[in-house]
Amino acid sequence: QICLSLVKLLFYLAHSPLGSIVLLDFQPRQFVMVDGNLKVTDMDDASTEELSCKEDNDCTLDFPTKSFPLKCSVVGKCEGINEKRNLFNAYRYFFTYLLPHSAPPALRPLLSDILNATGDLQYGINETLRAFEKVLHLYKSGLYLQKRPLLLKDYISLKGFRTVGREDYKCWPSYSHLGCLLSIHSAEEAAAICNSQSQCRSFIVTQQRTWTGRPLASFQSSWTDIIPDTNAVVYIKRSASSGERL
Repeated sequence: QICLSLVKLLFYLAHSPLGSIVLLDFQPRQFVMVDGNLKVTDMDDASTEELSCKEDNDCTLDFPTKSFPLKCSVVGKCEGINEKRNLFNAYRYFFTYLLPHSAPPALRPLLSDILNATGDLQYGINETLRAFEKVLHLYKSGLYLQKRPLLLKDYISLKGFRTVGREDYKCWPSYSHLGCLLSIHSAEEAAAICNSQSQCRSFIVTQQRTWTGRPLASFQSSWTDIIPDTNAVVYIKRSASSGERL
């Protein structure tokens, strides 16, 4: 969410009515999340000036660990230097820390492609935004899910109830630091996640949604305490419930 919002912001800066705007003091502390969107808090160091040049050798974009040769345009300006400076700073301050860690396994190669392409400035901001929107579409639609055996049949579902877990375990990347709370496309995907975790014996799907509209599921190691909850459905492994009364 943070990276996509940042890319949309940089897309606007690259195509603003004032021309391509560069953020000269590009640091994470210069941004804040407002209602799920990334905003710039300080525009004092923003500029529409693009580096003047006479030849291509005048257009080297330098960073502490990398340099990029750019073209000198016919009007004597380094082509796209503001856009590229913003994009590489987004890569080194945001993408490298946030993109590799929290996506479903099937989407990680696509995010790695974005990471590599922006790290080498093979993508401009237009291509980067299209790549992010493609990943978002796959994520929201569930098209990233690979064909697999149907596992939900191995669970008993109780609508209008949820469990009170006493032995909740932690997982990554969880929306809660107290347990294992993950976004899912469907209960079938939740069953696959539960089966992949040795501690999991049950999971609860509520009406709580993430910013993409995906429901949240809480995975638990215990199901013995069940209480009414009209907004929830609890799924219990049949193997876990065998020999016990529901």
